[in-house]
This record gives sequence, C-alpha cells and structure tokens, in this order.
Amino acid sequence: MAQPFQDRRLLVVGDAMLDRYWFGDASRISPEAPVPVVRVTRREERLGGAANVARNIVSLGAAATLLTVVGEDEPGRKLEALLKSNGIRPLLHFDSRLETTVKLRIIARQQQMLRADFESFPQDEVLLAHLDTYRHEVSRHDAILLSDYGKGGLSHIEQMIQIARELGKTILVDPKGSDYERYRGASVITPNRKELSEVVGRWKSEGELTEKAEALRERLGLEALLLTRSEEGMTLYTSEGAYSVPAEAREVYDVSGAGDTVIAVLAVMLSAGIPLKKGVEIANRAGGIVVGKLGTATVSFPELFPSGEIS
Repeated sequence: MAQPFQDRRLLVVGDAMLDRYWFGDASRISPEAPVPVVRVTRREERLGGAANVARNIVSLGAAATLLTVVGEDEPGRKLEALLKSNGIRPLLHFDSRLETTVKLRIIARQQQMLRADFESFPQDEVLLAHLDTYRHEVSRHDAILLSDYGKGGLSHIEQMIQIARELGKTILVDPKGSDYERYRGASVITPNRKELSEVVGRWKSEGELTEKAEALRERLGLEALLLTRSEEGMTLYTSEGAYSVPAEAREVYDVSGAGDTVIAVLAVMLSAGIPLKKGVEIANRAGGIVVGKLGTATVSFPELFPSGEIS
C-alpha cells in the first residue's frame, strides 16, 4: 500500500544529540560508595533531540531533512551515520570547537540508574553558515520544525521564522526557556506544563490557564498553542477557544522523547492538509503509544493507523 505521506517533505532544524544506552545488571553495591554497580552487557545508540524529531517523521513515511550543528568528533560522525541509516537527509555543519551533545543513560533491570550529559555550544560563525543553508532549504519543504533544546543551535530562530513566514510555510516550534518572544510569528508552539508555567506563571484553575495561554498566543501572533499535559492529555488554544483531548497512554513506561513524537506527528498531519484539531488528536494518540516504549522511540504508520486509513 502506498504511504499517504510519502510526498511530504519536512525540514527539522535545531539541537540534535546522540542518545547512548548502556544496559546491564545491578546485583551489588559498590564498596567505594553507596551506589549500585552496573555490569554493562549491551550498548545501544539512538538519535536524540531534533534528530529524534526527524526520525519520527520518516517513521510515518514522510521525508525529513535535518539541519544541525555537531562537533568534529566520534559522536558527531556516529550521529551522521545513524541519520543516513534511518533514511534522514543530513545537512550537518561540523564545528571543530564543539562537543557533540551526548546523553548517556545507564539502565539496569529496566530502570534508569544514571544519566550523564556531555555538551557545549556552537560558535557564531558556524551558526551564520547554518542560517545561509537554511535560507536555501526552506522553499523545498512543506513544513518547518524548530526543535529548541537550549543548546545554542537556534540562536538565529527569529530570522528563521521570518524567512519561513515570508514563504507561507507552516512553522512548528518545540520551545525551551523563558524567552518566548523569539518564537513570535510561528504557526504553532508545543510547550509542556512546566515550560509554559516558566513563561506565564502558575495557574489555579482551568479558566486562569486558558486566559494566560490565550494572552500569550495573541501577544506572539501564533495561530495555535498546543499545551502537552502528560496524564491530562493536551489542550489546543486557537482564536476559536480551547480544545482538550484526554491522554491515551495505556501504560507509561518512559516519557523521554514523547514531545519529539508529538510535534513530528502533528507537523506531518498539517503538511498533508489534515485539519489542526484532527492533527492534535492523532498526535495525542501517537504520544500515548510512544510513552509505552523504552527511551527515545518512534511510532510507525501501522501502529498509529491500524486500519490503514487516516482516522
């Protein structure tokens, strides 16, 4: 059966990282400190951050290009190889002074024991070259996803949004930090509860939340704000008001990367002309599936649409 999204092309820009998993067994406590000793028996590497967004796009049958900055190091080359093996078109700028972001997770008996992060920030001149490449690529894609993990790869995000807006592109942003002015003019932003509260403050009622979210959406000139709410599902805020969908997770095993899946699936749906509310319902269903998997994971077309029809 032909994939309905195979002619959709999406550009992902942002902070890519390499997720490393070391699996083993922990049967004793270290004599050096009160911590478990994990005997590592298996290692696995996966695409993380913006790269995981791109991976979720191709898992649905659409085409993804990833524009990002990585280091001239072993993790950067491994990231490039993983992108290619997953069918993602890599547009990488290699920065010799940058350490590619790596998240190392040590897991024993299906429990995460430790996470160690390795990271640094790209140089300005590399980011300017990054922006030039972006200018050439935007017109070739149906939708633009800006995946902000706060690692410095989206220092020119205001210009990126403006360039895409001038070309009439759908722009989705996974935000980070407390300065949302930089996302002004995007089509949709997808904060979670913690991220939104850092910008608008805490809320005591659903009515207060709606008021705060609507005020932010209008101030930034957004078409929509999609709030992901974990066990409470999602709420979409548009000029038509608030629209909530309940969570569909059957079993929550690991929430890492769930936001990547949500924004990727929503972007694919919008690029295919599916209405926003329907796209949110489908993205919500995808999020419910992916949290039942270990680590950064994806949702396939058959998992999301068992009947083979988009519904």
